[in-house]
Amino acid sequence: MPQQESRVKKSLLNARVNLIFYFLTLILSFFSRKIFLDTLGADFVGLTGTLQNLLGFLNLAELGIYTAIGYVLYKPLFEHDETKISEIVSVLGYLYKWVGFIILGAGIVLACFLPLIFPNTEFEMGIIFFAYFSFLASSLIGYFANYKQTLLGADQKNYVVTAYFQTATIIKTLIQMASAYYTGSYYLWVVIELTFGIIYSFILNWKINQVYPWLRSEVRLGKQLFKKYPEVMKYTKQLFVHKIGGLVQYQAAPILIYSFVSLKMVAYYGNYSIVIDKVQTLINSLFTGIEAGIGNLIAEGNQIKIEKVFWEINSVRYYIAGFVIFLIYHLVNPFVFLWLGEEYILSNTVVVIILLNTYLRISNGYNASFLFGYGLFYDTWAPLTEAAINIVIAIVCGSIWGLSGVLLGNVISFLLIVCIWKPFFLYWKGFKKRSTSYWFNILKYLAILAVSWYSFILIDKNFITLSPNQNYKSLIFYAVIITFIFGVIFSLMMFAVGKGFRSFTCRFFKIEKWIKI
Repeated sequence: MPQQESRVKKSLLNARVNLIFYFLTLILSFFSRKIFLDTLGADFVGLTGTLQNLLGFLNLAELGIYTAIGYVLYKPLFEHDETKISEIVSVLGYLYKWVGFIILGAGIVLACFLPLIFPNTEFEMGIIFFAYFSFLASSLIGYFANYKQTLLGADQKNYVVTAYFQTATIIKTLIQMASAYYTGSYYLWVVIELTFGIIYSFILNWKINQVYPWLRSEVRLGKQLFKKYPEVMKYTKQLFVHKIGGLVQYQAAPILIYSFVSLKMVAYYGNYSIVIDKVQTLINSLFTGIEAGIGNLIAEGNQIKIEKVFWEINSVRYYIAGFVIFLIYHLVNPFVFLWLGEEYILSNTVVVIILLNTYLRISNGYNASFLFGYGLFYDTWAPLTEAAINIVIAIVCGSIWGLSGVLLGNVISFLLIVCIWKPFFLYWKGFKKRSTSYWFNILKYLAILAVSWYSFILIDKNFITLSPNQNYKSLIFYAVIITFIFGVIFSLMMFAVGKGFRSFTCRFFKIEKWIKI
């Protein structure tokens, strides 16, 4: 029981720290984005985003070692086996050292192609190379110096990493804002970025030594210790293939947008991505605490209870996803108009595609947790196929329709693999039953969203006259009104028709004894 209470306390502390810094960084990100766009320009913001995404592909060399080591550390942490923990961290240091050298070599090779990647840009190659190698150096710090932070994550003390990293990020951003406003120097902005990466590394390692004074990790012993833990390579191989699909999904879009449209459009798309990513981060923070219990639930073996929890969680995800895309659709363009100006607003077609992608990711975000709980990693063809479909469609459609075509690659590949194949795979190999009931329920949720939205449109046309584009006050007032109207309609329909949603709501508000589920 004490161990269980400790886990609950750590989970709550992690959630609390995540939420505090979420709202702090949320507010700061909108102010900083506005200042950077006004002082440094959309092209520079697009350039830095593209360079960071190029380097993101090099991080594929990490292979999934971080996740594999975190999994291997769980048992010795539970048993307080300090010797074994030190050995596993030593193995991580050894592996990350070689990953760092591989990324450094690949980074130098990639640098040779920067003139070809950015042939027609207003920037001198000097600032492009300076920014590129500064970002590369910041990335390498994580492999050569910050590898011990994996221990904090595995020990449910990720709040330490969050607190120090986000504090450093907030201070760094404030200094960059002042630098951009008063000097407009590209070089100084990049120097600040690199300097804080180094400072954060020193502070983080000092804190780790305080939390684990007994930790004795020796990278030079990692090679021989690596043979002692063969499971690390086993899990790494499985996770590596799954990592490819996710990497391509998140890193390819800005690069392809630059290739088929422009650096400026990368920044325009990035403005919307900031809003979407912040919302998704908040939702993920709310569900992170539940994920830890799924493995234990599956291990218990009560199939009826497993499916009950599965549908409760999925119904809530579909409810949140529907609510989120409804609000973003009606509010994001007015917000961008007031925040940055009319010239930064994307077309309605692009916004719809972005929201479709967002809806699919939020609503289907929990199937993976149950697949992992059942140990169903071996569909390694799936992430590779997802990546291939994404790239092919983005290239073909991007060359025809520009930004809309590039984004379609994300939507279609995610729909086919994650939204269609993964649930089928889960029911087939996990639940050991046909997936007919799954698709029936999903179609029911989609119908509820469509009817609720159409009902709101009828009310909006006849009764709501307020324009959200006038000022922030009118935007907030409009947001409150549409949230209330749509919220009442959507919530009542989900409660009446969605059994999983009704079950979760009754248990959450402790009213199940008064309402038949």
